Amino acid sequence: MSKYNQSYVITMQDIVREGDDILREKMPELSLPPTEEDKQELLCMLQYLKNSQDPSLAKKYKLRPGVGISANQIGLNKRMFAAFIKGENGNNFEHMLINPKIISHSASMIYLPDSEGCLSIDRPVIGYVPRFKRITVKAYDINGKEVKIKLKDYEAIIFQHEIDHLNGILFPDHINSTNPFQLPDMDINPL
Repeated sequence: MSKYNQSYVITMQDIVREGDDILREKMPELSLPPTEEDKQELLCMLQYLKNSQDPSLAKKYKLRPGVGISANQIGLNKRMFAAFIKGENGNNFEHMLINPKIISHSASMIYLPDSEGCLSIDRPVIGYVPRFKRITVKAYDINGKEVKIKLKDYEAIIFQHEIDHLNGILFPDHINSTNPFQLPDMDINPL
């Protein structure tokens, strides 16, 4: 039985760091419908993100803020992730997805001018990470129901970052190694 359930609080001690083999493995798809254990793990991951964005809880538990977390980042060999952005008026961006896959994307690309960050990477990483501006993702929700989600801009970047994790890819892999601020020769703009 997994330790990750609704009463467990994920802290930075649970986060797998760069150099650990599981971060470079392609995560296997989950059998559907998801088990109760899968659901509890996803809810626990989502709660980490909520806690990490709450200043008092982040301070209490010494959490780095995050907007996305994949199962392999807490040592689980499962193809699932959670994403959360606190919105205005309680209009939050919140997803817990199983077996996500990008089924279409725009030709145009974007990047974050300050680079990306990652709970699993403790060192500073500079450089542009090119991402698709718009994507459509097919996945299954926490109840095993198929969903298609259209995303753009920051939300699209989060999903691409987390799906990369599930494929054993870390965001520095996308940065040009000889010139970190060189962008691909295509339609690409800062977010």
